[in-house]
Amino acid sequence: MQEHQTEIEISRIEREQKFHDQRFADDSQRTKKVGKFYKVALSIKKEYEQLLRENCQGLQIIEYGCGTGSYAFSLAKNQAKYVTGIDISPVAIEVATAKAMSEGIEGNLSFEVMNAEELIFNYSSIDLICGSGILHHLELEKAIKQIVNVLKPEGKAIFIEPLGHNIFINLFRSLTPSIPSEDEHPLLESDLALIKRYFKKVEIKYFYLTALGASIFVGFPGFQIILSTLEFIDQMLFKLPFLQKQAWQVLIQVSEPIKE
Repeated sequence: MQEHQTEIEISRIEREQKFHDQRFADDSQRTKKVGKFYKVALSIKKEYEQLLRENCQGLQIIEYGCGTGSYAFSLAKNQAKYVTGIDISPVAIEVATAKAMSEGIEGNLSFEVMNAEELIFNYSSIDLICGSGILHHLELEKAIKQIVNVLKPEGKAIFIEPLGHNIFINLFRSLTPSIPSEDEHPLLESDLALIKRYFKKVEIKYFYLTALGASIFVGFPGFQIILSTLEFIDQMLFKLPFLQKQAWQVLIQVSEPIKE
């Protein structure tokens, strides 16, 4: 039974690696299909970036699922002590490493091919772990236990993740099966509850409900006004707990890991 389970896990990891290798080699088709939706999702990225800038100076950091570099470069340039970008995709790591060399920022930045569910960092050695759109590709509890293990007692983790409750978003996902990987799973309320069990401090902020409608107006005059108005409405709606799980994305901040 254990051997069969291990084989399943290996095949899942291999599928994820192949999917992301292909994506990082050429992401043009995916961008064509979902690009307008991600033009709506700028405010969560700005808030995420601001949190990283405020929490990076002098720290040991892992960018979890870094892709071709993502935020690792800006963290290294913003006086982080050392940043390690990890990703399961060798293609992504090759591109990111070449970019770091070309920009001459290898002193406090490196990239490694690594399974995020099996971190090879020392116990309680990391100040901050961050990632965008990575947790929902993983076996969540296994990944969270790894994060808790390597974070310092006062350490923090910050993630952007999609949710999986909204019926219309799920319909779009079902109509575009080539966009997600076979094994990814947008987070559910039960997943957020699981994360909360492993940290003393948890803050979850919800983004994008009516604001998704602004995607219709991408490229037209007034798009930004429409988007800002709908985002304001969303933040009012998300004060109602029963509407929160209908959000498209969440910004997760956790700190003070509960060590076993």
